[in-house]
Amino acid sequence: MDTCRIPENASKCSGNTMECFMVLSTQAQKISIGILCGLFGTMCVFENSLVLYLIFSSPGIRKKPSYLFIGSLALADILASIIFVCSFINFHVFNKAGFSKEVFLLQLGGVNTSFSASLSSLLLTALDRYISISRPSEYKLLMTRKRAWTALGVLWVTCATIAYLPLLGWNCCVLDSACSELFPFVDDNYLSGWLCFTVLLLGCIVYAYAHVLWRARQHVAYMEKHQAQVGKQNTRMRMDVMLAKTLVMVLAVLTLCWSPVLVLMIYSVFARLSDHVRKVFAFCSTLCLLNSMVNPIIYALRSKELSSSLRRVFSHFRRQLKASEESPEAESTHKFSVIET
Repeated sequence: MDTCRIPENASKCSGNTMECFMVLSTQAQKISIGILCGLFGTMCVFENSLVLYLIFSSPGIRKKPSYLFIGSLALADILASIIFVCSFINFHVFNKAGFSKEVFLLQLGGVNTSFSASLSSLLLTALDRYISISRPSEYKLLMTRKRAWTALGVLWVTCATIAYLPLLGWNCCVLDSACSELFPFVDDNYLSGWLCFTVLLLGCIVYAYAHVLWRARQHVAYMEKHQAQVGKQNTRMRMDVMLAKTLVMVLAVLTLCWSPVLVLMIYSVFARLSDHVRKVFAFCSTLCLLNSMVNPIIYALRSKELSSSLRRVFSHFRRQLKASEESPEAESTHKFSVIET
């Protein structure tokens, strides 16, 4: 097994680097983490898979760039859920550390790629709505499908490149530098860089949504002063109000789920962590999974088009279920009449 410089407060590890980070000491803690990961992960995969199905099963919806960004968000959240839950439970609950440094960094890179792509997809969604409300007349010219796919390609390549830098050599074993106290083999300088990248993404998301909220509020105020003009304008005003409510939910959930993890990561760069703090970090990490579970509810199911598509799917499913239940009765009735004849 690869060994490198371990956290100074982890003297009990006896040089076994991986075991230094297995901070869940009681069975109750392991069961709690397992239940949270299993529940959030299952719901996340189901909800986001449903969103992807609704988007790509409807030709009218999948042609719109805004839904391509939501589809990217759903795909990133599915991958994040699967990779995070499997690796997290395997490491913290079952305490399996019999794999190499490369395998661990490969798993960590997959988790970081997925969560970074999820945040980046949120940013593209924010920019898409920013353009739609600030320059509505030019929106279709500015936001084309080709540009949307190009943006998504750059997004995923950038996130994967940054996430797999430790596997490519930027780790504390190769550089013989100080390791992070939260992640095995991860260099403190790399963690600082990744934190800067993530905080920058969150800052851009907050700025874009704050601007959209401001423009929506301006639009509502304008409409209230021109009550004589009704119809489409009142409809647009209601859409802006709904958009504003959705964005408030987005910012609240995003802040709630990501702040604890980021604060503890930043704290770990400048100070030594106790085992208790690292246990808290392990539980707070599941909040990122919760964010991926809530994303489809906020972004997709509050969309009028996706909600209509979802109702059609459920209606079709109920009709099929009803037909399958009635079919055996009809068949038995037919057989009974034949016997009587």
